[in-house]
Amino acid sequence: MTVYLLPFAGLMLVSGTLGERWGPGRTIRLAYVTYAVAAVVAALAPWFWLFQVSRGVQGAANAFTLPLLMAKLTAGMPPARLGRALGLFGAMQALGQTSAPLVGGLAAELNWRLAFAGIAVVGVVLALCPMPPDRPSEDAAPPRLRDSWRKAILLPGVVALIGWACLSGMSFLVAFRLEDAFGLSSGLRGLVLTGFGIAGFLTAGMVGRIADRFGARLSATVGLLAGALCLAAIGLFGSLPAAATSWALAGLCGQLVMVAVNMTVLAGGDRGRGGAISVVQAMRFVGMAAAPAVFTAPYHQDALLGFGIPATLLVAVVPFTVVLGRKPPE
Repeated sequence: MTVYLLPFAGLMLVSGTLGERWGPGRTIRLAYVTYAVAAVVAALAPWFWLFQVSRGVQGAANAFTLPLLMAKLTAGMPPARLGRALGLFGAMQALGQTSAPLVGGLAAELNWRLAFAGIAVVGVVLALCPMPPDRPSEDAAPPRLRDSWRKAILLPGVVALIGWACLSGMSFLVAFRLEDAFGLSSGLRGLVLTGFGIAGFLTAGMVGRIADRFGARLSATVGLLAGALCLAAIGLFGSLPAAATSWALAGLCGQLVMVAVNMTVLAGGDRGRGGAISVVQAMRFVGMAAAPAVFTAPYHQDALLGFGIPATLLVAVVPFTVVLGRKPPE
C-alpha cells in the first residue's frame, strides 16, 4: 500500500498541470493503459520486488486519472449543478472503495493473481470508453505548475487534508475500537467499516443538492462539526449500534466536506483547473496516509483520546471554510 500511495500522492501534486499541457483526454487514456500493463506485470511477477515495482507504477498512473477526470466533469457542468455532479462522482468513488476489498478478496479465494488480472481488464475497458473531447483553452499560455500553489488553492487543501485524515483516514482506528470494545471478528469489522462508503454512496445526491443550494462553506462547516460529533461518539459510547451508526454518518460528513472543497477549487476557471484539483487531492490522500502514524499512539493511551484528537482537529479547521465558495449563481 505504501509503495502504491507514495507515487500516487506525490505525482498528483503536478499531474493535473502536466495532463492539461499534454491534453486531458489523451493523458487519461495513456494512464489507464499504463495501469493495465502494470497490473498484468503484478499478476505474472515471479519476484516480490517486481510486484512492488508494478504497484508503484500503478499508483503513478492513477495520479493522472482522478484530477483530470474531475476537471473534465466540471468543464461540462453549469455552475448551479456542479455540486450534484461532484456528489455523483463522489458516490462512484465511495462505491468503488467499498466494493474493491470485497471483490479482490473473493478473487483471492481462488488465486490472488486473478485480482490483478481483473483490474488489468478494467483498465483496458476504461481506456476504450468514450469521453467528451478536450475543450481548447482560451488562454494561449500553457498552465504553469506554480499556478496551483496559491492561497486560494492551498487553504481549501488544508480543509481536505484534515477533513479526510480525520474522517475516512480513521477506518483503521474504528477497526481497533470494534475489536477492543466489542470483540468483533475481522469479517464483522469489515462489514461495519463498509458503512462509511455505503452511506457516502447513498447520500451523494443529497449532498450535492445541499452544496448547490446552500453553498460550499455551509456544507463543509456542517460536515466538519457533525463529523467531530460522530468521532467523539465512537470513542465515548460503549454501544456497538452507536459506533456503527456514527461511522456510517461519518461517511455522509466526509462527502459534505469533499464536495464543498472540490466545488470551490474546480469553479475557479478553466486555466489551471486540473492542476488546482490535483494539488488538493494530493493533500487529501497525504492526510489519509498520515492518519495511522498520528492517531495510533493516543488511542493506545485512551480510546477517547484517540478519537477526541481528530474530532478536535475537525472543529479547529472550521475557520478555514471561510475561503470556500459561496452559494453558486442560479
